[in-house]
Amino acid sequence: MHIYFCGSIRGGRDDVALYQKIVKKCQQYGEVLTEHVSHGNLTEKGEDASLQGDKAIHDRDMQWLEMSDVIVAEVTQPSLGVGYELGRAVVMRKKILCLFRPSSGRVLSAMIRGAEDGSLFHVRDYSEEEVEPILEEFFSSFAKN
Repeated sequence: MHIYFCGSIRGGRDDVALYQKIVKKCQQYGEVLTEHVSHGNLTEKGEDASLQGDKAIHDRDMQWLEMSDVIVAEVTQPSLGVGYELGRAVVMRKKILCLFRPSSGRVLSAMIRGAEDGSLFHVRDYSEEEVEPILEEFFSSFAKN
């Protein structure tokens, strides 16, 4: 199974330790194509691949999105890139899990929460200690479909 993980890069890296936990858990279910999003050395300036330019990053990531079987997105830290990726994934009819922590004090965008359809697009509020069981539940339901 190919898994596409979405998390903020240029929008802020405050949640990178949590991204690492999510990616590690996702790796139990398949290959995480975007594992680099969880790397602690990746800063808000983006990846070294930016030497090739933003278009190269966009095109590579869109190829990975096409290849993916499922999308897992941590959406607590607002990110234009994550929103874009989710919009594209919806058009591709990918199964999506968005994870949001209300304890952050933020309010999730209506464009994300309102997209939940109970079938392909799922939004779960969670606390850090709940993330692994939520991922287990999500991937077990995906395997049944």
